[in-house]
Amino acid sequence: MRYISFFTFIIIFFTGGFAMAERLSVSSKIANIRSGPGTDYEILWKVESYYPIMVLKKSGSWINFRDFEDDEGWIHTSLIHKKPTVITIKNTCNVRNGPGTNHDVIFTVEKGIPFLILNRQKNWIQIKHADGDRGWIHKSLVW
Repeated sequence: MRYISFFTFIIIFFTGGFAMAERLSVSSKIANIRSGPGTDYEILWKVESYYPIMVLKKSGSWINFRDFEDDEGWIHTSLIHKKPTVITIKNTCNVRNGPGTNHDVIFTVEKGIPFLILNRQKNWIQIKHADGDRGWIHKSLVW
């Protein structure tokens, strides 16, 4: 019995580092992404509402993250939330009025457009842009 407990401990201890990173998204209309944890650091780029990020580490009220292009930056915790979001990863993405290719394309977006997730149906995601546009997109087109 002691061996089982020991092996359970070893498995939990060594696999703990492989847990999924926390995924968050930008809550403000526009957010500055900085080179370090503070307003004294350089602004690297700006992002819009629903921009998804993968948390790498936290430093006080700042979060170091990686984005869909593997770029890293820092953002203040007051500018993020836990709402589920996606961002387009293909150069041209059709957004449809229903979950399937048999539905009409209602608009097209380029790479790097973030959306709030409203619903899922098999391989399709119902999305909403910050400007209010809604539709369905195939999961292979987003991160």
